[in-house]
Amino acid sequence: MNDAAHTHLHPRSVALPLQDGDLLAAIDLGSNSFHMVVSRYVLGQLRTVDRLREMVRLAEGLDGNGGLRADVRKRALECLARFGQRLRDIPPQRVRAVATNTVRQLAAPQAFLVPAETALGHAIEIISGREEARLIYLGVAHAQPPRPGQLRLVIDIGGGSTECIIGTGLDAVERESLQLGCVATTARFFGDGKLTRKRWKEALLEVGAQFQQFAGVYRHVGWHETLGASGTIKAVGDICAAMKLTKGAITAPALPQVRDRLLAAGRIDAIDLPSLSAERRPIIAGGVLVLEAAFATLGLERMAVSKAALREGVLHDMLGRGGADDPRDASVQALMQRYGVDAAQAARVAATALQFHDRVCGAWQLEPDDRLMLAWAARLHELGLAIAHSQYQVHGAYVLQHSDIAGFSVQEQRVLAALVRTHRRNVPKSAFDLIPDRLLAATRRKAALLRLAVLLHRSHETGALPDLRLQADRDTLVLSLPRRWLEARPLLHADLAEEPEAFAALGITLRIDTD
Repeated sequence: MNDAAHTHLHPRSVALPLQDGDLLAAIDLGSNSFHMVVSRYVLGQLRTVDRLREMVRLAEGLDGNGGLRADVRKRALECLARFGQRLRDIPPQRVRAVATNTVRQLAAPQAFLVPAETALGHAIEIISGREEARLIYLGVAHAQPPRPGQLRLVIDIGGGSTECIIGTGLDAVERESLQLGCVATTARFFGDGKLTRKRWKEALLEVGAQFQQFAGVYRHVGWHETLGASGTIKAVGDICAAMKLTKGAITAPALPQVRDRLLAAGRIDAIDLPSLSAERRPIIAGGVLVLEAAFATLGLERMAVSKAALREGVLHDMLGRGGADDPRDASVQALMQRYGVDAAQAARVAATALQFHDRVCGAWQLEPDDRLMLAWAARLHELGLAIAHSQYQVHGAYVLQHSDIAGFSVQEQRVLAALVRTHRRNVPKSAFDLIPDRLLAATRRKAALLRLAVLLHRSHETGALPDLRLQADRDTLVLSLPRRWLEARPLLHADLAEEPEAFAALGITLRIDTD
């Protein structure tokens, strides 16, 4: 599939309500393994019908300069192509794929994502470490519902990062993501394959210092139980059970015995731990090291092992998206409150922007997801005013791009930032540099609609706008409005006269007609 075809990947959409029997799929491009889980929606609940897992070890391919080794890239694409075959009978609106730590570290992620999306046949979202943490907690909480009112600590040791979350019910209260994972940590401290007590002790101090950064806050919040998720923790739990140290949980007395047996091997390729698979042997040392540091620094006594992780969280998050429980709505509302956004003005701009969207979405091939992004950008377009009036669109864009916003992927935040950056004044050439090619045309078109809506409400008038007509034909937009109404607003008249130049920077021709 060429790049042109790639830009027409199946869009994720929120238009269709779920029906009993519908299939949903979540794909997790982890730093160690790629996972896919397929579930059926039955009586308001998800029932797993299929799981696929391949140990791709993506983190192994990072070259130190943000590049990905050719053999690892090939391994990843072949895996995604196999996953893509399984997804063929599932509607594209019911598929969500997320990429984590290793893809976050790539210097040019699009160079990997474009062929990866082509192989899978679906868009792939990069999620931040803290968003990954939220989704992991959501997956664990749904699989093992916590007792009402109780706090729990969830730890997930992946291939490239470790997430630590304190939550209550289905909500994460504290979220942290550390650059510590079984693949990366094994390579960093035991890259030559040698295991010694001296080296382990030094590594434990260094890794423990990472946990120490938030240990005080976490201990102050507290928790009633601890759960671990993902492959490393499941493997260590199985080892504890096979060594007859526990019945599958990981405990403070058991962990040092696992570590001592691991170190007794002297070399990674000689590790002999019961129930440990051959494919996990090369990376278990780093995982046990991170786990021991977590137990020591956070004062853990016992960790139960969860059967769920990130991909289950992604599935449950999909159920809420686009509906009354969309976590992104709550995040936008929280941002509006934090930055004191004028809610009435935001609502006026959003209503007009959505009215424009609904008139041109057919001609401009805008999807329901585009409508959501336009609405959120309209509600947040004045966010930067809390920082300074001058260049407030720049300040707002910076906040949206660089904040941890629950529910949003990295790409979604970049789209929001681009829309807010270009809603007024000049449109810099660099405004859309970070937008993936598949989203570029729609983002420019949404920017045009937002600009017009903001302009028409610049005076903050509370009265309704007159009857406006908006038509789109390819990259031409025609706005028709009453002559007498416009002549009574000389400032708006002057602003509209200058807009075609800004629209040209969006790649769109704007025509203003009066009647």
